[in-house]
Amino acid sequence: MQAQAGRDLERMARERLAAEGLLPEALTTFAGPRRLTLVAEGLPPAQADRHEERKGPRANAPDQAIEGFLRSTGLTRDQLTERDGVFFAHLHKPGRPTPEIVAEVVEQILRSFPWPKSMITGTSKLRWVRPLRRILCTFDGEVVPIQVEEWASGDATEGHRFMGSKQALRARTFDEYAAALQKNYVVLDPEERKQRIVEAARTLCFARNLELVEDQGLLDEVAGLTEWPVPILGDMDPIFLDLPPEVIRTSMRVHQRYFAVRWPDTGKLAPHFIAVANIEATDGGATIARGNAKVLSARLSDARFFWNEDKRTRLEDRLEKLKGVTFHAKLGTMHERVERIVALAGKLAPIVGADTAKTGLAARLAKADLVSGMVGEFPELQGVMGGYYAEAEGLDPEVVDAVRSHYKPQGPADAVPTSPVAATVALADKLDTLISFFGIDEKPTGSRDPFALRRAALGVIRIVLQSGLRLPLKSFASADLLAFFADRLKVQLREEGQRHDLVDAVFALGDDDLVRIVARVKALGDFLTTEDGKNLLAGYKRAVNILRAEEKKGALPTGEPAAMGSAPAEETALVQAVGRVQPAVDEALAREDFAAAMRELAGLRGPVDAFFDKVLVNSEAAAERENRLRLLAKVRDAMGRVADFSQVTG
Repeated sequence: MQAQAGRDLERMARERLAAEGLLPEALTTFAGPRRLTLVAEGLPPAQADRHEERKGPRANAPDQAIEGFLRSTGLTRDQLTERDGVFFAHLHKPGRPTPEIVAEVVEQILRSFPWPKSMITGTSKLRWVRPLRRILCTFDGEVVPIQVEEWASGDATEGHRFMGSKQALRARTFDEYAAALQKNYVVLDPEERKQRIVEAARTLCFARNLELVEDQGLLDEVAGLTEWPVPILGDMDPIFLDLPPEVIRTSMRVHQRYFAVRWPDTGKLAPHFIAVANIEATDGGATIARGNAKVLSARLSDARFFWNEDKRTRLEDRLEKLKGVTFHAKLGTMHERVERIVALAGKLAPIVGADTAKTGLAARLAKADLVSGMVGEFPELQGVMGGYYAEAEGLDPEVVDAVRSHYKPQGPADAVPTSPVAATVALADKLDTLISFFGIDEKPTGSRDPFALRRAALGVIRIVLQSGLRLPLKSFASADLLAFFADRLKVQLREEGQRHDLVDAVFALGDDDLVRIVARVKALGDFLTTEDGKNLLAGYKRAVNILRAEEKKGALPTGEPAAMGSAPAEETALVQAVGRVQPAVDEALAREDFAAAMRELAGLRGPVDAFFDKVLVNSEAAAERENRLRLLAKVRDAMGRVADFSQVTG
């Protein structure tokens, strides 16, 4: 909420200042647990005078229309000017002092700030994330007077809740403000707080021959919880190290906001942790560390209980409980979902080359850990714990790996399952999610994607491409789901530097093999960067425009173009080139050598250019005209075997 609040504050201030003709040189925001700050640099002392010409009604318009225009402008009829029979009003608006505008902007922002959660306090109707305490607002060294209900602006703020001065701090400039806060144990910049945390934590670890397990999400959180962050190294009871490392780290992160540490030589977790305090303790943090260690031991004792209890029940024996877990009101229970995943995995296994029996077992057990005690306590460990429980049962390593990794990849930085069994179950899981939600018309709209369908589609794409799987998507996906995959593939390829229109051009061929589609897109992209590609594309578009214009007049002539004896040499050369290129392109496509297909197409560039340069398509002789239209259709069809070039925007 803090980071988003900073972005919202900057956006709202920029928009409202711009609406008043004030364009700051820079806007900077800082967010923390107790204050939200905006610094605007380069604002002028006053708004510039405004001159506006406003168009009004015609001079012969009814009096009511003219009078309404006069009221809206505040002018009289003799002050209007007439031009080409139309009245115009020339308005002059003197600029206002910037502090006056700033006061209005700040009040508007306070009253309309888009906190996702907010509250009211006392008798005020102003909604804020927490009770508002002070408004500090100054411009050019002077307080900007603002009154928002019971809060009046001033030049006062407060330092650290415990270590700062008990007296209000005074500041009329940002430099004074930042210096006063720093002196009173407040680091204003969240990025500086993060840097302090990381550097101090690494130093503490280095002194004990340890290594910090970095966690960006946790770093963001603790930097938002503290104004004067002080990392402290604490000791964990080593008896808990026999728990899965994911359990220890999750317990530290979720319950206590601690960073884990590990041994640099082995990479295994060490019996220590880094806590981030918000004060400089007189004993160097020893008391805080001991207290945190006790709390962590209690948390890990609970985790050990879940770990031991969960291992008493086989995953297979947990499946019945999934009948009581609702997946979605319109899609049944989690048990029914498992049955769908098993069925999908059975169809996918031969395509992927996975062992059918192992795949079926892994698919059936993949969701069983959802009814375990550990996953009930730490939902983010679903799949991970299933893998540990499967391993404890002595199941086949491929099954264990598939259960553990079937949610992968969960983001662009996440690894993709590589073994055939794991890849199959992961694909089945994601395809069931997509097929099911598209089947009940629960598709992503705009930024809304409550069921993470975009992530699921990208997961399918990444697994298929990285594993080189020849997956016929049409066998599993509806038309709208195929279009959704196309959109997601555009996102994936755009991040790799490919153009989205090339994806459209290839998808238009009706192919559903992602590996083949991507190879074709990359070959097409390389081809269109060459001079032959650029010129041939221009020739293609010229040919298609001619054919479309003729189609509006009636049906195009059918049949093969002929090398007519009376035809210009350029026409004959193009007929021969197309006849030579088309089978060569077909042969290259058959062996999926798309680069070779593009090279063959490049052979049309010269003949096409010469044809358009020397030959008149719309000949007065009907036979010549029809033959040339057949020839252009032949060029279009030959190129259309590689991609739908009409979809290419370049």
